[in-house]
Amino acid sequence: MAADASEPLKGGKDGEEGGEGEGERGLAKSLTLFNGVSIIVGCIIGSGIFVSPTGVQEKAGSVGLSLFVWVSCGLFAAIGAYCYAELGTLVKKSGGDYAYIMEAFGPFLAFVRLWIEAMVVRPCTAAIVAITFAIYMMRPFYPDCDPPPGMVQLLAALLLLLLTAINCMSVRLATFVQDFFTVAKVFALVMIIVTGFVLLCTGNPQYRESFENVWEGTSKDFKTASLAFYSGLFAYQGWNYLNFIVEELQNPKRNLPLAIAISCSAVTIIYTLTNVALYTAISPDEMLASPAVAVLFANKLYGPFAFVMPIFVACSTIGSANGVIFTSSRLFYVGAREGHMPMVLTMINKNTRTPLTAVVFTGFLSLCYLLLSDDIFKLINYIQISYWLAIGMAIAALFWLRRTMPDAPRPIKVNLIWPIIFFIGCCALVIVPILGSPQDTAIGLLIMLTGVPVYFVFVAWKNKPAFINKASDALTRLCQKLMMVVDDTKEE
Repeated sequence: MAADASEPLKGGKDGEEGGEGEGERGLAKSLTLFNGVSIIVGCIIGSGIFVSPTGVQEKAGSVGLSLFVWVSCGLFAAIGAYCYAELGTLVKKSGGDYAYIMEAFGPFLAFVRLWIEAMVVRPCTAAIVAITFAIYMMRPFYPDCDPPPGMVQLLAALLLLLLTAINCMSVRLATFVQDFFTVAKVFALVMIIVTGFVLLCTGNPQYRESFENVWEGTSKDFKTASLAFYSGLFAYQGWNYLNFIVEELQNPKRNLPLAIAISCSAVTIIYTLTNVALYTAISPDEMLASPAVAVLFANKLYGPFAFVMPIFVACSTIGSANGVIFTSSRLFYVGAREGHMPMVLTMINKNTRTPLTAVVFTGFLSLCYLLLSDDIFKLINYIQISYWLAIGMAIAALFWLRRTMPDAPRPIKVNLIWPIIFFIGCCALVIVPILGSPQDTAIGLLIMLTGVPVYFVFVAWKNKPAFINKASDALTRLCQKLMMVVDDTKEE
């Protein structure tokens, strides 16, 4: 894995011509506060809010508990993001919880986290979002039947190829795409919210029927009710993505906590009001019968203009997929810089100032997972336990760093009650599926542990045979020549 080329091609000296960021080394600090907010909002608001209401309603059983779950999940994500703000301003490295676990607990646990996140979770997520995009884009053309076989996968592949190319060409172009589609997806949700508000204010009692007995039907089974939080938290995933690219954020001491506070508050309010609006036109029983509630909402209220909703959902998924590719490539970049991924993944193109090989590899893995698209949703369910284990380990790192680095400068120092609450919540999110679905949990743990032999063979084993190092060096140089990337992290 740690494929160190003996003489990798170096970047030009400071002052040579370059694209974005002439004469600079490493990744450019090109992300503003607005870019940071749009990345978090863009990563959180994907396909989840358009499909999760059905799952939350099914497990919660009542409108009241469903809305409570949406608010609680937003607050839980905000607490986690607040804790991550301390970690992000203390450990000033990109990579998110990978960097924090590395700092606190060493390379082995950090590598296991990197392995499951970079090789499975992120590319799977990008593939799922791309498939969602394709399904919604084709719905206006095939309203009453399924599209021809392979068409969904083909359109999803074209989206992944396009977004990979954009992220290769320019950071500015990638952030423009993120900003544009973030605005588009927020507009779609605001349209639903305004429509619901108008319906509630018309005085027609049929639009208030869902709110007359809001607690009626509440699930009495704690395990079943708790599963509603999984659907809700799935829609909020992405709250920690800005920490993966903190090195590219301008003035992170100020902009990181501000971006987290603004985005988490905005998303929680938007999600809650969106669900209130959905309940004005859709009864709980109708919601259970339709996984695509936003389309059902549009079909009932917008008449001939209902076709705009699938388009807005598609815009939402484009922004989400772009955010996943953008932040995932930086995760490969940081992992390679620490010696946990091939060295070529840490190299950048001097003209575009992007980690070109890391972006291409991320897109390639996402395309590979399209081949498993029939089972990919089950795969994501398997790895949820590793996701919350990693988040919990990052919070444990906060406690450990408080103990081992008590005098380190902390621009943000959270009250310990918040990481304690969040850590307890993470433990619950790990324990509940163990009790409820032990088989799926065991498979998830096995997937996570596949990184253990990879670590000992490719990372920990330092005295590998010479032919392995030579082959690695040759591959590194080939990639450098094909993609015109250089290692500019070292002075000449």
